[in-house]
Amino acid sequence: MPKIQVENLSFYYGDKLALSDISMDIEDRQITALIGPSGCGKSTFLRCLNRMNDTIPRTRVEGRILLDGQDIYAPGVDVVALRQRVGMVFQRPNPFPQSVYDNVAFGPRILGLHKGKADLDRVVEESLRGVALWDEVKDDLRQDALSLSLGQQQRLCIARVIAVKPEVILMDEPCSALDPIATLRIEDLMRVLKEHYTIIIVTHNMQQAARVSDWTGFFWLGKLVEFGPTEQIFTHPREKLTEDYITGRAG
Repeated sequence: MPKIQVENLSFYYGDKLALSDISMDIEDRQITALIGPSGCGKSTFLRCLNRMNDTIPRTRVEGRILLDGQDIYAPGVDVVALRQRVGMVFQRPNPFPQSVYDNVAFGPRILGLHKGKADLDRVVEESLRGVALWDEVKDDLRQDALSLSLGQQQRLCIARVIAVKPEVILMDEPCSALDPIATLRIEDLMRVLKEHYTIIIVTHNMQQAARVSDWTGFFWLGKLVEFGPTEQIFTHPREKLTEDYITGRAG
């Protein structure tokens, strides 16, 4: 069974239709990239997957999103528990104005996932090791997270997400604010993380989508034009609009 099944999803901001009849299966422990021009609905779709759009007034959803076969929009769903299972990494690094340690420890503390300081220390170290940041910060875990470079801050934000043991990681253009070297480090990290997590990434960088993803979905004006294995999308797209976008003739 796919990790996430999206069935005939439509999404509205008030009366405005932002997503129209989207269906796709997202495979477990794979990287799925969402590409398309600005304003085509990629980020809106991503936020539907952990109900981040719930915070926006006058929005509504039609269709179903199933996580391990369970409808995340069904009555009675615990949204806090959902967002623990489906974590989010944002476009710009957004560490809290606290220490490196407290950033990673924040989720486990709030959710009561640790059993004393020694256990919390272990979670922090494992999470920082998981994003290849431990060796860079281990000598001063009390330093201000905002003193780190942007690339380090983004890896710290990913560590903060994985500290609460999610199953899915959503990434909304996680490299758009980073330099090329930091971008490649995040891409390398994604390849490692997919051994344990399902990853869905929104990106405007088609080369990045081609490099890191297993599956690619092409969005255009709120519709999913084409979805399939990344190699097929980039080398033998079925739709002319997909080919025009990838080759720069559209968008």
